[in-house]
Amino acid sequence: MEVPEVSQSQEGQRQKLRIVLQYCQQVMAHPRWQQARWTAENIQKKDLCAILQLLVALAAHFRAPVRFPEHCQLQTLLVQKRDNQLYTRYVNEEITTSQDELGLKGEKDAFDTLYDHAPEKAVDVKNSLLAFVNKHLTRINLEAYDLEYSFQDGVYLVLLIGLLEGYFVPLYGYSQTPVGFEQKVQNVNLAYDLMQEAGLPKPKSRAEDIVNGDIKCTSRVLYGLFSKRVLRFLSNFGGEKSNILTV
Repeated sequence: MEVPEVSQSQEGQRQKLRIVLQYCQQVMAHPRWQQARWTAENIQKKDLCAILQLLVALAAHFRAPVRFPEHCQLQTLLVQKRDNQLYTRYVNEEITTSQDELGLKGEKDAFDTLYDHAPEKAVDVKNSLLAFVNKHLTRINLEAYDLEYSFQDGVYLVLLIGLLEGYFVPLYGYSQTPVGFEQKVQNVNLAYDLMQEAGLPKPKSRAEDIVNGDIKCTSRVLYGLFSKRVLRFLSNFGGEKSNILTV
């Protein structure tokens, strides 16, 4: 993101703020109707509601370990002048929703420890997950080259689940060449639905995290598929279930 380092004029500051907000909206991929108040003009004129909504959205997107009061609303007084008379009305603006929707990060798991404190082991785990993925994708002449980018559009994830579960996902059911962030998120959400139909719990990682190339989140999802495959193999042969990942 390129912005001027110093802006002396008010218009220059407003333009700089527009660039920052456009980048935030692109990264968070919120629908346009949710961005109505997130304008440079509102922020610059110190619109408290717009500022709070933006800060809460940023905290939710980056999974800040903060617990907000749920379902907070800000009541604002609107004053309009018509026919030389002032008309007033109150409007309730939603600031926070439920905690689940805010995406509280919570306690660290094995993958946080792995990538943050044992990078040499993380390489081995990444290679193992890639080997597992490609063992199945090569059956349809496809190959994943990395965890960060190969799964961002959700296509390989959908195909992989179909291969693991033994069915073909209809081509009309997802975007084969997704254009834009929203189509990629839809693909990943479809993969999540297929995972739940296969008996896996709903992934804790958000679809947006996968699309943004979050290596930890992608690893968690792939490991869920890998562990289900291993446990199925063990149960078929009377093996003993145990923790597969050791950090």
